[in-house]
Amino acid sequence: MKILPFKVPKPGKESLVYQEDREMRFYDKLHEHEEIQISYIVNGRGSLILGDTVNEYKPGDILIIGEKIPHVFRSDSDIHEESVMYSLFFTKSSFGKDFFNLSDLTGVENFFKKSDHGMKIVSQHDALYTKFEMLKNQNRIQRLATFLQILDILIHAESTPLSSFIYQKPYSDDEGKRMNDVLQFTLDHYQQNISLDDVAARANMTKNAFCRYFKKRTNKTYFQFLIDLRIEQACKLLYNKKDISIGAISELSGFPNVANFNRKFKELKKMTPSEYRASI
Repeated sequence: MKILPFKVPKPGKESLVYQEDREMRFYDKLHEHEEIQISYIVNGRGSLILGDTVNEYKPGDILIIGEKIPHVFRSDSDIHEESVMYSLFFTKSSFGKDFFNLSDLTGVENFFKKSDHGMKIVSQHDALYTKFEMLKNQNRIQRLATFLQILDILIHAESTPLSSFIYQKPYSDDEGKRMNDVLQFTLDHYQQNISLDDVAARANMTKNAFCRYFKKRTNKTYFQFLIDLRIEQACKLLYNKKDISIGAISELSGFPNVANFNRKFKELKKMTPSEYRASI
């Protein structure tokens, strides 16, 4: 399977695709698709890398991923139960090129605009859960009606962006494979001391060429991205492992120096690790 682009399986000629993912690990390769994705995380935890940002996902999250946005789900390795995600996939032309221009669909254009950077829905969860649970037992017409109800809820719900920067130029297959190799290497080794030589070799590039390549596609240096990833992993540990000391979490997150960990954590989260733990 090519890393990019990723084709969403379509049974028959369905314009709206409903998909249930039930695996120990979600599909964890960097991929993009032409469809907008609306997903309800029923079970499972991990990291979602999208654009220039590392995000945590967990049960109950409602996530929107815009069209042609490269992203990767990485399930936490210490999860020993099935990961479950319900998703809807559709394009702006799925129901005809003028469908979403109907006056009855006021607000959808702003929804599409916000989806360009991905978003996490932070309100209306109970209403959305109910609608998603209905989808699996519905026929196509019923499913389309429920989709429109979900869209109406999403248009009026509060949300936060998943990314602040999306690289606009489409990835070639070779570029997609290269970036996937870099991200997988980083996710596998973030707890260790990663040098620029290590990651440039993974990309099969010189150090200078790799730095330009990565910065252009993420709007961050590689080490800024690595720190972001380590801090997000630390946040998950602070939430899920309340009996582990700050020093141990620092080391498990890839910071051998706890003073540096505290400083970087406060820069990104505007509070110390101890304050963050006390707030959750």
